[in-house]
Amino acid sequence: ADDAVNYGGMGAIIGHEMTHGFDDQGRQFDAAGNLRDWWSPESAAKFEERSKAVVQQYSEYEPLPGAHVNGELTQGENIADIGGLKLAYAALQKALEKNPQAREQKIDGFTPEQRFFLGWAQAWRANQRDQDLRLRLNTDPHSPNQYRCN
Repeated sequence: ADDAVNYGGMGAIIGHEMTHGFDDQGRQFDAAGNLRDWWSPESAAKFEERSKAVVQQYSEYEPLPGAHVNGELTQGENIADIGGLKLAYAALQKALEKNPQAREQKIDGFTPEQRFFLGWAQAWRANQRDQDLRLRLNTDPHSPNQYRCN
């Protein structure tokens, strides 16, 4: 795959894992791995405010009739998905700034930015039976794949 697809696929997944260091769980540990509240009250308040918006957004998703995503359960993974995607996209933009010709290069008619998001979507494509989806809605800290990439 070309660089744009790699940034959107593996780059975003690496960014996802990095973002866990600052999600609802990772933020509780300092640089040495000790359980310690190291955020300023202002940072913590902003995080809580933004986290509530993520919880609310994902809780509205209804992949099966009457079955919603549990935004509280999936909060950390959703934040990591959003953060990882943002980090990877910023990295792609930085790489394209260094190579302006690459920004103009279309492959199969797609720009680098479009290929980036195709790489992200391909990372989460899946077929899933309703029974498995219903079980995972109650137990899996990850949102269903269609909400991870849309």
